[in-house]
Amino acid sequence: MNEVSSRDLLERLVGFATVSWDSNLELIAFIRDYLSGLGVESELFYNPERTKANLFATIGPRDRGGVVLSGHTDVVPVDGQAWTVEPFRLTEREGRLYGRGTADMKGFIASVLAAVPVFLERPLTLPVHLAFSYDEEVGCLGVRPMLAELEKRPHKSRLCLIGEPTELKPVLGHKGKLAMRCEVQGAACHSAYAPYGVNAIEYAARLIGKLGEIGAELARPELHDERFDPPFSTVQTGTIKGGRALNIVPAECEFDFEVRALPGFDAQQVADELQAFAEDELVPRMRRVQADTGISLKPLSAYPGLATPPDGEAARLLALLSGSTEFGTVAFGTEGGLFDQAGIPTVVCGPGSMDQGHKPDEFVSLEQLLACDVMLRRLALYLQGEERLL
Repeated sequence: MNEVSSRDLLERLVGFATVSWDSNLELIAFIRDYLSGLGVESELFYNPERTKANLFATIGPRDRGGVVLSGHTDVVPVDGQAWTVEPFRLTEREGRLYGRGTADMKGFIASVLAAVPVFLERPLTLPVHLAFSYDEEVGCLGVRPMLAELEKRPHKSRLCLIGEPTELKPVLGHKGKLAMRCEVQGAACHSAYAPYGVNAIEYAARLIGKLGEIGAELARPELHDERFDPPFSTVQTGTIKGGRALNIVPAECEFDFEVRALPGFDAQQVADELQAFAEDELVPRMRRVQADTGISLKPLSAYPGLATPPDGEAARLLALLSGSTEFGTVAFGTEGGLFDQAGIPTVVCGPGSMDQGHKPDEFVSLEQLLACDVMLRRLALYLQGEERLL
């Protein structure tokens, strides 16, 4: 069976400009056609507008659960970044492969696709599933309808490997995230009569200050989990806008904040505490001046954290594949928490480093890509029963 190298496949994948605000259908069609040419059928799960799709495929027996190899197809924008190479064309220099998504995370997808002939040649006793998603970079949104469909099926996957860039080091955990928008509706008036208006910016500042107090509470030493860096749940305000002119009391202000939550901590508690502070302390004061003022919170995105047990089946397989039991965590989020919520134990391990992700001149080393190829060949041996842990 003819094999295509992971490097050549990565070149094709990088050529698709799958920034999250654009469609990924051309890339998905390429993967579907590539798999079809090898005799592997794919399922597509579309977004409501049918402008994006997830792809799911199975190699091996279909009467039992197997191992999911998961990766997202979308990438972050390149706008405003000082690239020295063309972002959407693979450039090789001194053993590094440059291009948007090479590390995060088309390198892993390329290795998975390059391994398909290997999986097909082996007499697998457990199947391998390929799961490629859209809109991970904007809140792990796209994978959800695919997981909802897979949960209905009789044979649940036994575990999942998310190939986010970890330099192929085994990772069992990451924090969850909640992103919220707070909108403050005040009342405008001439600034010379400021006490007769409701200054939305000033009330937003009080709310942001409250978030700072909540964050300080979450940083108390007794709440630390030293597996993570930083070892506590964090709260931060990232954007704010409001006001029209210095001599007008601002009637509107909005800001966005996020919570990066340790596994086991419900980030919604932060939003609920802020909402209670607004309703108990601030809104009554605002409405004493103007009745139609108020404060509202709206969710933007959320995904759960991941904390896979180090003594479970998934961790043991990851140790086998990576050659290490030095399990770690990562600061960034993945779709892993969603797979875990769906009852599929999940681990994270992939080529490249997130130190290069989201930056100009993003790259993955050829050495890392080839090492990932070796890891997936090791998985093929495991799935045919030569390396059995489950």
